[in-house]
Amino acid sequence: MSRVVLAGAGEELILRVKEAADGDVAVLPPGRLPSEPARLFEQLLDGELPDVLLVGPHAPAPEVLTLASRLDVQSPGISVVLMAEPSPEMWQAAMRAGIRDLLPPSADVADIRAAVERAGHAAASRRRVLRPVSETERYAGRVITIASPKGGVGKTTVSTNLAIGLTAAAPQSTVLVDLDVQFGDVASALSLVPEYTLPDAVRGPASEDTMVLKTFLTQHPSGLYAVCGAESPAAGDTVTGEDVTRLLASLAREFRYVVVDTAPGLSEQTLAALDRATDVIMLTSMDVPGVRGLRKELDVLRELAMIPAGRHIVMNFADPKGGLTVRDVETTIGAGVDVVLPRSKAVPASTNQGVPILQSNRRDPMAKEMRRLVSRFAATPLMKPGKYRARHRAAS
Repeated sequence: MSRVVLAGAGEELILRVKEAADGDVAVLPPGRLPSEPARLFEQLLDGELPDVLLVGPHAPAPEVLTLASRLDVQSPGISVVLMAEPSPEMWQAAMRAGIRDLLPPSADVADIRAAVERAGHAAASRRRVLRPVSETERYAGRVITIASPKGGVGKTTVSTNLAIGLTAAAPQSTVLVDLDVQFGDVASALSLVPEYTLPDAVRGPASEDTMVLKTFLTQHPSGLYAVCGAESPAAGDTVTGEDVTRLLASLAREFRYVVVDTAPGLSEQTLAALDRATDVIMLTSMDVPGVRGLRKELDVLRELAMIPAGRHIVMNFADPKGGLTVRDVETTIGAGVDVVLPRSKAVPASTNQGVPILQSNRRDPMAKEMRRLVSRFAATPLMKPGKYRARHRAAS
């Protein structure tokens, strides 16, 4: 029998539902039905997701329809059954919200059992389609980590524009993770006001089920999903490298592209993101301190065997008047430069407005080069991580 969560029901209906579901029912406490799936999941004390959410007549219909429509998008493996007077108008509204079945409040035990079984079968079918079924399919997504030895080189600008570009190439397929755990500003760069942040995404039910995790993401109008940075440095410091590893593995099961914006240097969290990466973008500004820092970071990562085959060197703030050439940079770091992003007057305004330059200024030279960077990922096949695992992890 399917696991059922019951909300908006009185004592008499609770007894009927328990009999129909052979007692496998979790009853939510009385009160307003949450409009967000994540809030609903927080009320489940055992953290186990239901197959069927059955909502009784005590819950206002508008609240039920709002929650059902969001569940249909964010957690399609859960079927919703509503107990309300089945008028033509209610049937139409229920179908639009993705509600599986509509029963009158007076439905007997047999009718409730039949509706729950139908909804449970539908949920199981959708879960089989949505969930990976083998280890070879498990890590389908491409994890692209943007790293730099120094701050102020435009990591967040590159990360947000890359994520926006990949979203445009493959809608609803990209998630951006703000892994600057203390001072991440992805939310600001995208004009997002997140309800949940990075610590929420690595704790509790979200860390145990990818369907729940998706409800903790913030969605940008473009269709991009984001795990926004912590609200404070203290909260961000609670996120460990192991948390990052689990989070990126979960997201890679759900998204084609996982773009990771990291903090400067090689923190525990950044090393975990590099260890999980299929691709790494090594970013620096085109000046002597930045280039020397990049060379040192590349040397360290080579020693740790943490540079995947998908390595991309990107120079930002390129200026012909700066005194350095691309050839100078390549000689210093001992590697070729893949993309050169010119200094642009449009970038500060884009950052301040919270609108990535790929959305706001398509003729700017910076936007043109950013599209070249996007094409390096959008036009190539996915790769699976694991082959380039770090030696220090493999030895543990």
